[in-house]
Amino acid sequence: MKTNIAELESRLAALRLPFLKEHCQPFAAAAAKNSLTHLDYLAQLIEGEDARRADRSVARRIQAARFPVIKTLDSFRWDWPKKINRLQIQDLFRLQFVTDKANVILLGLVGLGKTHLATALGYAACQQGMNVLFANAIDVINTLSEAQTKGSLKSELRKYTTPSLLVLDEVGYLPIDQRGADLLFQVISARYERGSIVLTTNKAYKQWSSIFNGDSTITSAVLDRLLHHGETVIIEGSSFRMKDRIEP
Repeated sequence: MKTNIAELESRLAALRLPFLKEHCQPFAAAAAKNSLTHLDYLAQLIEGEDARRADRSVARRIQAARFPVIKTLDSFRWDWPKKINRLQIQDLFRLQFVTDKANVILLGLVGLGKTHLATALGYAACQQGMNVLFANAIDVINTLSEAQTKGSLKSELRKYTTPSLLVLDEVGYLPIDQRGADLLFQVISARYERGSIVLTTNKAYKQWSSIFNGDSTITSAVLDRLLHHGETVIIEGSSFRMKDRIEP
């Protein structure tokens, strides 16, 4: 029976098998030329389809993560910070902390690459099949505050509690009021032992009371939940973005 190529391609399209549709004919020609068995030919097509689906899945997770820009560990400037534990950071990229539902706090002054590393960790997690969300701390507070006003806080909170990894950027860079402190606490509390957080901050822990509107109770509760299963990465030095003004 002679195969109707147009009908075959139509069926492959209907079955959402684009790789098979695109490659069935050239692979068949190559299989005939190289005397491959039918099973070898089929295996090549299935492997290609599977690889393409995996790539699309990674792309969807990266898009859903809402990274401001894509960053990787390979592009990190190890030579700039005055002090950084390279082995500690490289170990984090095994992503065992995500599996363990633990946290990572990247602590240091501005311009030292904290957001770069946090984004790179999130990007690596996406590539490993994990759901990730990147969010600026103030944006989280503003979004939840608006949702609270509209009576939809519970559903909005789920956006920050559902992903395997939440990258919470720039905690402490801007002051927040009591309402904001309460909302940020709810996010951190809801993720405790349920999902990982990678958090960047420019404030030492002894200064965290100023982040949470001077509320020592919330501050203690937040630190307790973050640090119970958490690892702190301390980065020291001067801002990379200011290097041209610093260097003579």
